[in-house]
Amino acid sequence: MNVVRKKPVFRDARGVITDILERTNVDSVTILSSKKGAVRGNHYHKRTTQYAYVLEGKFKLYTQEEGKKVERKIVKRGDLVITPPLERHAFVALEDSLLLACCNGPRAGEDYEVDTFHLDKLISSRTK
Repeated sequence: MNVVRKKPVFRDARGVITDILERTNVDSVTILSSKKGAVRGNHYHKRTTQYAYVLEGKFKLYTQEEGKKVERKIVKRGDLVITPPLERHAFVALEDSLLLACCNGPRAGEDYEVDTFHLDKLISSRTK
């Protein structure tokens, strides 16, 4: 699990500028809204790296690398979650929330499900 707390790079009387990604190739940018209690993800990708930036709200994040225990973390506005290929991941909205998902790999349009492998049960209940 890699969660980065993004901090502003510039601030003045007009507002704030925060760089979310730097020197990263992106094939798609998607906004996901989630009602409290909604589960997002609960899958993994074989070729896609996903960058999920929390725009609003709060999620309980579950991740799991093959053969390892499930990791849990609360992520909130300003957090960037980087999910590499093969890492299982699920977001459970703790309140109405909004994510910005940027992907390097097939993950949008006609390719939306090409590299997505759904889990049979919520990752939080897995042990290995």
